[in-house]
Amino acid sequence: MEFFRIKKDIPFMRHALIFNVISALTFVAAVFFLAKNHLNLSVEFTGGTTMELRYPGPANQEKIRAELVKLGYEQPEVTSFGNAQEILLKLPTVKKVTGNAGSQIVFTALCKAEGGEARSAEVIDAKGLKATKSSCFTAANAEVLNLQKIDFVGPQVGDELTSNGVNALIMVIILVMSYLAIRFEWKYAVSAIVANLHDVVIILGFFAFFQWEFSLAVLAGVLAVLGYSVNESVVIFDRIRENFRKQRKSSVEEVINGAITSTISRTIITHGCTQMMVLSMLFFGGTTLKFFAVALTIGICFGIYSSVFVAAAIAMWLGVKREDLIKPIVEKNETDGAVV
Repeated sequence: MEFFRIKKDIPFMRHALIFNVISALTFVAAVFFLAKNHLNLSVEFTGGTTMELRYPGPANQEKIRAELVKLGYEQPEVTSFGNAQEILLKLPTVKKVTGNAGSQIVFTALCKAEGGEARSAEVIDAKGLKATKSSCFTAANAEVLNLQKIDFVGPQVGDELTSNGVNALIMVIILVMSYLAIRFEWKYAVSAIVANLHDVVIILGFFAFFQWEFSLAVLAGVLAVLGYSVNESVVIFDRIRENFRKQRKSSVEEVINGAITSTISRTIITHGCTQMMVLSMLFFGGTTLKFFAVALTIGICFGIYSSVFVAAAIAMWLGVKREDLIKPIVEKNETDGAVV
């Protein structure tokens, strides 16, 4: 399916050096901010407590944040999700407040700030198990705060998640390189991985520069970008192989330009539709999906750029040629059986 067809090939590879210099500078800047600022890891990686609270009316987030600072939390994360009454707290581990006892201290402090008193009662949950429900009531017995959910992640679990995340990233890179080397040729595998790592590092650089929270959802987005970017590179590489068969008198640069030009319409359709879905998550998905969508948006934009100007250009500079993808035609002389 095509929206339009470009009759004359666009000379992308003529300006490949300029675009790759820009890409290299962007990459270096991303590495610099990663080394200087580091990632703002969420409590899933560092360990801590997440609490879901419900207020009867719109919650005063600044007031909540101030109470948490009094308890020793230097940078508590207070966000709304779903609506203004639902509040999500992400609290790092501190010496004074830890574990389940810490969550009760936090709830009690927030309850007092609302002029109420914390009360706990045993209830039966949906699975038929006993659970403790904490609520906050005023002297007039009006509920002003309700504790919906508590999750605690220990530092050891956070370290394990970090290790597993790094291992997942390494495994994806190894498997992608193996796939491309088998399907195409090692030069394509090298160029695609360089381009994909370029995308990943730039995403991480954005998160380090703006100090956006890096959570498990964002890690999932980074891994999704890897697969998405590889898919775009494979489409271009496959068209290059097809053009090598059709354009036997064209140079390598002309073949690559033709391959990229012929896939532009497909790129616009695919990436445009995907980005519309990602933007819907960004604007309407709430806090939980916000940075996941941000990571995907950055990855999609740079994934298009890297597949065209990084992966294809590196493959050209590595000396890819027709013989790498297409076996030479072998003909036998009918008179003496010689191969020509």
